[in-house]
Amino acid sequence: MRENMRDDMLRVLLSEEEIRAKVKELGNVITQDYHGKNLMLVTVLKGAVVFLADLMRQIEVPAQIDFMVVSSYGSGVKSSGVVKIVKDLDVPLADKDILIVEDILDSGLTLSYIKDLLQSRAPRSIRIVTLLDKPSRRRVDLQADYVGFSVPDEFVVGYGLDYDEKYRNLPYIGILKPEVYSV
Repeated sequence: MRENMRDDMLRVLLSEEEIRAKVKELGNVITQDYHGKNLMLVTVLKGAVVFLADLMRQIEVPAQIDFMVVSSYGSGVKSSGVVKIVKDLDVPLADKDILIVEDILDSGLTLSYIKDLLQSRAPRSIRIVTLLDKPSRRRVDLQADYVGFSVPDEFVVGYGLDYDEKYRNLPYIGILKPEVYSV
C-alpha cells in the first residue's frame, strides 16, 4: 500500500456525490415501504457500517438496529463459502420486519446463510438492501429487494469496503489496482 490510498486505485467507480444521492433515494423508498411496520435494520459488520449510518438517517420511520459479525473472507479476495458467526444479534426477531443492510452482494453465499438463519427466528418479514450488487459473481439464487448500484466484476474498496482491513475510510468506491492485492 502506498502512502496515498488514491494511488492504489485503478479508478473511482462511484463518487461520494453519486453514493449520497443513491442512499437518499433508497431511504425514501424504504420509508414508504416500511410505513406502519416494525422495522429492524440488521447489519453485518464491518463493511456495511458506513452504508447503515448514512441510510438510517434517510429513513423516516421508527427503526431499531442490531449488528452481526460473520467471517467468510479472511484476508483473501474471494469468499470461502464457509460462514462463522462471530457476534450474533442481541434481540429476538419475532414480529419484526427485518431489513438486512449489506455493503455488497457478491457470491451471495454469506448473505444466503444469514437470511436463512434469521428466517428461522420467526420475523414478520425479511428483505435485503445492498449498496452494491455484483450479479456476475452470484453462486446462489439470491436477489436484493433494494439495490443501489450494479457493479462490474472488479475488486472494489471504499465506503466501508476493504481489502485486508484497509481502504474502508475512502469516501468513494474505487477499483483497486490488481497489483495491490495480487502480491
